Amino acid sequence: MVQLTQTPKSQMPARVLIVDDHPIVREGLTALLEVQSDLTVCGEAEDISSALKRFDETAPDVVVTDLSLAHESGLELIHRIKSRNQKIPILVVSMYEESLYGERVIQAGAMGYLNKHSASRNIVSAIRRILEGKHYLSEELSERLLLQNMHGKHAAPRIGVDKLSDRELEVFRLIGFGKTTIEIAAGLHLSVKTIETHRQKIKTKLNLRNTAELSREAAQWTMQN
Repeated sequence: MVQLTQTPKSQMPARVLIVDDHPIVREGLTALLEVQSDLTVCGEAEDISSALKRFDETAPDVVVTDLSLAHESGLELIHRIKSRNQKIPILVVSMYEESLYGERVIQAGAMGYLNKHSASRNIVSAIRRILEGKHYLSEELSERLLLQNMHGKHAAPRIGVDKLSDRELEVFRLIGFGKTTIEIAAGLHLSVKTIETHRQKIKTKLNLRNTAELSREAAQWTMQN
């Protein structure tokens, strides 16, 4: 049972913008948050363009976003929101494991990472924590980021897809969904030449010999993640 909390009369509920491409997820998160006296949902969006529009219209106190927005990137949304308001706290709620994207979203400017499997139990406390200016991360990721800060950003050698930049990983993910270079370019608002360059860099970093190997590796990775 969700319990209500007491809010000081002088304090207005924090305004939450929810971004997810699945209506049922948005509805579920809204239902969880609207029963809290210190939180209120000020808007919902399903993709980057609508999210930025709602962000400008509603001026939220915190943004909750998925990483996979149809064929767009939640990482891109984080960057674009931060370019509008550097101080806005952002919580990522994703089906991907934190070990895969946690470090990337923190580097992009988010303050927390929550797996969707535990969202119903932890999202309220996660939002409250980042509204206090604190990070919401697992102990494992917190320790890894601390060690990187102490010994250098890439103290440990990167392996597999960890070698890819954020943009390269997004292109790799879309290749895994069967998207063509032209479709990826259109979806990411980049030129075909730029996507071709990303594809070549991905093949080099992952030691893939040709397009067939790239497509097969990307498809297998997408299914597993």
